[in-house]
Amino acid sequence: MGENTNGCEMSYASGHRGGVEYYPCRYGNSRITFRGPKIRCEGDFIACLGGSETYGRFVPDPFCTQLGRALDLPCANFGIVNAGLDAFTQDPAILGLAAGARHTVLQVVGAQNLSNRFYSVHPRRNDRFVRASDTLMALYPDIDFTEHAFTRAMLQSLLDTAPDRFALVVEELQTAWVARMKSLLAAIGGAPVLLWCADAAPPQAANFEAGDTLGADPLFVTAPMLEALRQRVADIVVYTPSAAAREAGTEGMVFSDFDASAASATLGAAAHREVAAQLADTLVSENAVAA
Repeated sequence: MGENTNGCEMSYASGHRGGVEYYPCRYGNSRITFRGPKIRCEGDFIACLGGSETYGRFVPDPFCTQLGRALDLPCANFGIVNAGLDAFTQDPAILGLAAGARHTVLQVVGAQNLSNRFYSVHPRRNDRFVRASDTLMALYPDIDFTEHAFTRAMLQSLLDTAPDRFALVVEELQTAWVARMKSLLAAIGGAPVLLWCADAAPPQAANFEAGDTLGADPLFVTAPMLEALRQRVADIVVYTPSAAAREAGTEGMVFSDFDASAASATLGAAAHREVAAQLADTLVSENAVAA
């Protein structure tokens, strides 16, 4: 089998690290490399900000590109694999471009990958754990934080060690996430559309007990947290894959044997088509209301 160059339904697996051509590019003074092809962010265009799903790893035709075709507008893919909110709030170049877009889609990303009063993360690679604060070290004196390089592994260690204390960490992350989202939405301006893209709808709470694993992204984000942002956005699109998209699995994705496991845990090509269709319907409706 070969690479899917026309967006048709096929998979790719080989003995080498073959895969999608992402056409890496940068915009303005941003230090982040995004997925291309690069577009001219002038006039009417769409800006899609988000995490791994927005980036569309292993997917030749991500939902951003499909959304642009559906609305006949160029679409900038500002997705970052494993992104947290800090990557965007600390990037004035991308915020400025998003503020000038006709439509902005902001994918809901997890609350674990942002700096807060308990720990700090890398300013661009937000899944990288940098250091614990004195407050967190006092809360968890039994943890050696120098052993951890990634936020998720560090947080799982906290949960495994003391679920009761972990609840305090979750509460802090949720509070920080809502505040950071409000700041991000204010910087973008206008009325962005929020996109929840996950296997299940937003939960009402994020409770953990001994023996639990952290689960899937958007980690720690709940329905009440999204509702706290309702007045600041045009709409909140909640997408969960259909039975057909789940059954399709990695069909239509492009990956090597080495990346097969990662691809199977990633939003598939069929799901990207569904996301694009749902977003297009929402944005068309928003245009009709505005008119």
